[in-house]
Amino acid sequence: MKLYYTPGACSLAPHIVLREADRRFELDRVDLRTKRTASGRNFLEINPKGNVPVLQLDGDHSEALTEVEVVLQYIGDLAADARLLPANGTFARYHLQEWLAFIASELHKPFSFLRRHDTPDAMKQILRTRICERLGYIGGALRDRTFLMGESFTVADAYLFVILLWAGKLQIEVAPHVDEYQSRIAHRPAVEDALAAEGVVRGHRYRHSAVATRADA
Repeated sequence: MKLYYTPGACSLAPHIVLREADRRFELDRVDLRTKRTASGRNFLEINPKGNVPVLQLDGDHSEALTEVEVVLQYIGDLAADARLLPANGTFARYHLQEWLAFIASELHKPFSFLRRHDTPDAMKQILRTRICERLGYIGGALRDRTFLMGESFTVADAYLFVILLWAGKLQIEVAPHVDEYQSRIAHRPAVEDALAAEGVVRGHRYRHSAVATRADA
């Protein structure tokens, strides 16, 4: 498999999950401004929507998946033994999808507009307030559990971890127990390896360091 990614973008979540699942994969970095990949391809030919992640599947090179929530579940289903998500058809699976939808619509999308240079300052303040409210809701859910779904790390935690990195970069404060949750995930070996491979340094102001743009894992 090949994952098309941009360092620190939402594609970091499936990158983490690929490592948690112990899958073999290749990375190809995408410059979202020029829409070119590190391998020299026009990224719009790979994904006309122009967004990462894209997971190119093994075998038929025409088969690829986009949209982070879908890619995360596909990888999780490939590695059932890793228990990165509940089985299909169970109520727990629907709860996990509920978390993925919440993160995507209530956090990921507002962050997308907050980070745009053409978003008016007044709207940015509204977005920051909204994000803080939603992170507060998540903080309440994490008071009595280790991860979003309980005591087991799932693909939803990988997705939320990326959002919390963005919050740190934009100096959006989170509750202490959310900060502890983020730190707990950050020290997972697969997460550390993914951050290192993408050149993303943890912290309230994470940055990108110079790393190779293609890698095998």
